[in-house]
Amino acid sequence: MKKVLVSACLLGNKVRYDAGSLSVEHAVLAKWQAEGRLVSVCPEVDAGMSIPRRPAEIFQGQGASVLNGEADVIEKDGDIVSDYFTKGASIALALCEKLNIEVAILAESSPSCGSSFIYDGSFTGNRIAGEGVTAALLRQHGIQVFSQHEIADVCQLIEAAGE
Repeated sequence: MKKVLVSACLLGNKVRYDAGSLSVEHAVLAKWQAEGRLVSVCPEVDAGMSIPRRPAEIFQGQGASVLNGEADVIEKDGDIVSDYFTKGASIALALCEKLNIEVAILAESSPSCGSSFIYDGSFTGNRIAGEGVTAALLRQHGIQVFSQHEIADVCQLIEAAGE
């Protein structure tokens, strides 16, 4: 059975910057969790960041530009936390490689996990098209990344593969 990497906050774990979660109630996720198919990850916490922590956004770039050293992840007070985000992305990738994971469902808009949208770095709530650091690194290594809004697509993908 193929495993699926999932943002821990989507599974109800209170790991977000505000000590909250983004619980997703979806029959497919519940079924996969019962089957032991899901592998939970929170890149920020796994890299050593605290719960709660200050909000962070990618400033003048996207996940790939953080990985390339061309942009930074900054906290609302201006502290640069890019190293935590790149370390967390590497931890998530290592999990995928160890467990032969080819698909991830990650929390949209996160500076780590956003797969289609991230915040613009101004801390004003403005979202832009783009991806977070973990989403970018996973995609660079051939892992298909989806958001919590695309679970039906993941289900079709897995069913098509006979899993």
